[in-house]
Amino acid sequence: MPEEITTLLTFFGGTGDLAKRKLYPSTYNLFKKGFLQEHFAIVGASRQEMSNDEFRQMVLASLDGFIDDQANAEEFISHFYYIKQDITDKASYAEMLDLDNKLDAKYGLKGNRIFYMSVAPRFFGTIAKYLKSEGLITENGEFNRLMIEKPFGSSYKTAEELQKELTEAFDDDQIYRIDHYLGKEMVQNIAPLRFGNPLIDAAWNKDYIENVQVTLSEVLGVEERAGYYDTAGALRDMIQNHTMQIIGWLAMEKPTDFSDKAVRAAKNTAFNALKIYSNEEVAENFVRGQYGESADGSQRKYLDEPDVPAGSQNNTFVAGKLQFDTPRWEGVPFYIRSGKRLAAKATRVDIVFKKSANIFGQGGEKLVNPVLSILIDPVGRIEWTVNAKNVTDTFQTRPIELDWQVSEADKAVTPEPYERMIHDCMDGNGSNFADWNGVAVAWKFVDAIQDAWDKTPATFPNYVSGSMGPKESDELLAKDGNEWVFKG
Repeated sequence: MPEEITTLLTFFGGTGDLAKRKLYPSTYNLFKKGFLQEHFAIVGASRQEMSNDEFRQMVLASLDGFIDDQANAEEFISHFYYIKQDITDKASYAEMLDLDNKLDAKYGLKGNRIFYMSVAPRFFGTIAKYLKSEGLITENGEFNRLMIEKPFGSSYKTAEELQKELTEAFDDDQIYRIDHYLGKEMVQNIAPLRFGNPLIDAAWNKDYIENVQVTLSEVLGVEERAGYYDTAGALRDMIQNHTMQIIGWLAMEKPTDFSDKAVRAAKNTAFNALKIYSNEEVAENFVRGQYGESADGSQRKYLDEPDVPAGSQNNTFVAGKLQFDTPRWEGVPFYIRSGKRLAAKATRVDIVFKKSANIFGQGGEKLVNPVLSILIDPVGRIEWTVNAKNVTDTFQTRPIELDWQVSEADKAVTPEPYERMIHDCMDGNGSNFADWNGVAVAWKFVDAIQDAWDKTPATFPNYVSGSMGPKESDELLAKDGNEWVFKG
């Protein structure tokens, strides 16, 4: 049985879709595993009128498919309490404080607090301000922590303003910025794969690596999200956060240890060396796209999607090259791409190593660049394409694939990303959360790209639904003598 974590966990947006789909099942799994036992309570806050019993039944319904012991589930939901609250009304926090104090006494919570903001980002600063001013952040607890969902701002300016608001109530190391991609099993495998194997660790630099590729491709279109997506696009929705956080694990220096402080410092060494492009450099190093109809006409173009403004210049595809000015990565391009309505759903990393000098004469004419591929979604898998001998009478090399895949048994016990994130926050481990410096650099980088694009209208659509994006994406790599490993 693991060591019990003592805490009061408050979910703002406690009746929302995310809470029911992800947060309550995740906390229930932590309860089943023994991380939450007797000394915990969970408060759901929302504008709806609801009794504790009604709230508990709502939570119980959200656990459908996770319950293997009904009595255990009933015990779990007995720790749940509901409060109707207008989060913009300062006076409503007095009632929450009274409830928190009662629960602290009842369950022996030691003043430990976690506040989870599953609400619209425009409310983050207001909630933090009132948590501080109305005394809900305890002085006697072992910890007070704030968990917030993306997006963290919509530009560097708005992100900086939000950071200022939050740090007037919480210290920066108390703020846990969630990017659920960092909770994915295969993203968390990058560090042990890289730093736990001397062969790979020693070759993780410009002397051995030709280029690095990160792909986040989706087969779906904008669906019902046009209202949000048309203001964000692939650049803000996928590149600024998920893609850049994966890049952090790939480009970081080797940390002195695996503490969250050391990991963040190692990532920031890389982030701070990321080249921010001028308008001219954006044109040379980045490509944007917007999907058109599918070849057979069965899928409509982005401009025909419901609620998309006529003539929208929004990007549904982005590909680009990142450059890090560090001794480790001098001259090594990091290629990234993300888009909707592409040929295949995939989140993956491809590390392309340099080709060995051919000592085999004609027998080595088929030598290839070794490639280490980390497949994150939809299947967890590690593939290593290396050179070996062909099975023929004459000596000839050929590429072969070494691979490992997450087993069904492993899948059954693999925590979901939100379960990992909530546990790590409870445990005080911030290494799998985005820190302010990384967020700030990502926004500065993305803002420079968006600024250049705003000044130069594009001709859209420029790629067919069901393809892997516009031809300029392939041409971007071809200019450097490279090509995408993943073809769709």
